[in-house]
Amino acid sequence: MATYRFPVTAVVVGHLIVNILHGQAHTSLAVGLSNWQQIYVVTVILLAPLVALVFSFTRYARAALWLLLLSMLGALIFGVCYHYLIISPDHVAHLPPGDARGMFRVTAVLLVATEALGVVVAVRALAVRSRQMLKG
Repeated sequence: MATYRFPVTAVVVGHLIVNILHGQAHTSLAVGLSNWQQIYVVTVILLAPLVALVFSFTRYARAALWLLLLSMLGALIFGVCYHYLIISPDHVAHLPPGDARGMFRVTAVLLVATEALGVVVAVRALAVRSRQMLKG
C-alpha cells in the first residue's frame, strides 16, 4: 500500500472543507469573482485536487500527484495574490462590511496553509513514489 495516500487524502479533504467555508464567506459578503476567476476556482482550486485524489488510488497515481502539486501551487498563488497582494473587495484588508468578515479572513489564512501543505505533501509523495519505483 502506498504510504502517501493518507496525507494526500487528508490535505485534499481539508482543503475542500476550507474552500466551502470560504465560499460561504464570499457569498455572505457579496464578494464576487469575475468569470475567468470563477472558472479558475472551480477547475484548478476545487475540481483538480479532487480528481488528483481519486486518481492517486489508481495506476495513474504519479500523474495524479503531479496534478495535485500543480493545482495546489496554482491555488496558493491565486489566493495569496487576491487575498493579500491585489487591492480589491477580495483582499482581506478591504472587505465590505458584514458579519462574515472574520470567517473570510480565517479561511483565507487556512487556504494558504492547506495549499502550502498540499504542495509539500505532493512533493513528498512524488519522492516516495519515485523511491518505490526504483526499488522495483
